[in-house]
Amino acid sequence: MAVPTNEHFSVAITLLQLGCHLLIEKPLCSNIKEAEGILSAAKKADAIVQVGHIEHFNPVMHFLEEAVNEPKYIAADRLAPFNKRGTEVGVVLDLMIHDIGVILELVKSPVKKIDSIGVSVLSSTEDIANARIQFENGCVANINTSRVSRKKVREIRIFQSNAYLSLDFMNQRGHLLKKDTMKLKKEAIPIIKGEPLMLELVSFIDCVASYKEPKVGTILGKSALEIAILITEQIHKSGTQGERH
Repeated sequence: MAVPTNEHFSVAITLLQLGCHLLIEKPLCSNIKEAEGILSAAKKADAIVQVGHIEHFNPVMHFLEEAVNEPKYIAADRLAPFNKRGTEVGVVLDLMIHDIGVILELVKSPVKKIDSIGVSVLSSTEDIANARIQFENGCVANINTSRVSRKKVREIRIFQSNAYLSLDFMNQRGHLLKKDTMKLKKEAIPIIKGEPLMLELVSFIDCVASYKEPKVGTILGKSALEIAILITEQIHKSGTQGERH
């Protein structure tokens, strides 16, 4: 299901009432009330709902899930040229939510504190945003996102006690610096490249055929949405997004 975010709820409810299993493009919907409505309708219909957080099917994420066990600090950068499609929501719900979902899955800890800023450039809401998320387990994540960049960037860097990992979601490559006594040893990361969209679709079909919980189901989809909305509300409340000129 790929319609504008503000139409996710109405379309999803209609299809769930017809007994359809759904793959809903991220974000799950526009607000928490709608998210809860979709979860309730899915449960009533006994239907599978997968949320299209595509980076979770990127081979880079597969490596991260194996290698990351005690993240202390995470820095994520996601930059893209301006595209009018998707501007019915701000850049946090449009792009940053990808990294929010990835980070929530890797850190696996409740959020303690969020500090964020945003700037409007071409649309009526934030086109550039930064969020600093502090988790209960002490991990800190810093996310930079822009949809008015002159180049595309989808990178993540993770620091933990035994290693530093630097990965590129877009080009599916990276390296790690591993602690070796009192030195850091650089190693290439063996990533077998794959098309995330195809892997996502194959996974969804398998979930429907086997009737099993999707890798990115409504729980993670709702959790990522909750954080994205908190960041958006904080930006709007502070007025840091400014006005479009």
